[in-house]
Amino acid sequence: MIRLSLRRAVLVVLALAVAGLPSCGVVSDPQAEAELIRAIEHQRIGALVAANMEVARQLHADDFQLVDPTGSTLSKDQFLGEVASGEIDFLVWEPQALDVRVYGQAAVIRYQSQIEVVVGGQKIPRGGFWHTDSYEKRDGRWQAVWEQTTEIR
Repeated sequence: MIRLSLRRAVLVVLALAVAGLPSCGVVSDPQAEAELIRAIEHQRIGALVAANMEVARQLHADDFQLVDPTGSTLSKDQFLGEVASGEIDFLVWEPQALDVRVYGQAAVIRYQSQIEVVVGGQKIPRGGFWHTDSYEKRDGRWQAVWEQTTEIR
């Protein structure tokens, strides 16, 4: 019976994982993919501000989930439904520089923004927020899968 040390076992698992990377969809030009994701995030924000549900639905994965500044979670249907109904009405959403990290068929973006929004008829004054979003490339196109927004106080 062969006994591997924990360190050797970890190294074997890592070696197997690295060996399998090409089949996991390694991005040939991460910089170009990062620029594409930035453009898609700007398009997604624009669609939410304009309440353009056709575009917004395409840019959010079916299993999308938002963690809002209150800590509540909303599914794609809940979030986009509230935007479509006017329950959530983004008046201003101005992102600053978007930092993007691409990991094969997944990417993480992080940025600050200024948002002014009406929620449930109550106007939330313009303020600063941090966003951390996860994107996945599915069927050849990038979609937002997770978003967490934190108010800057």
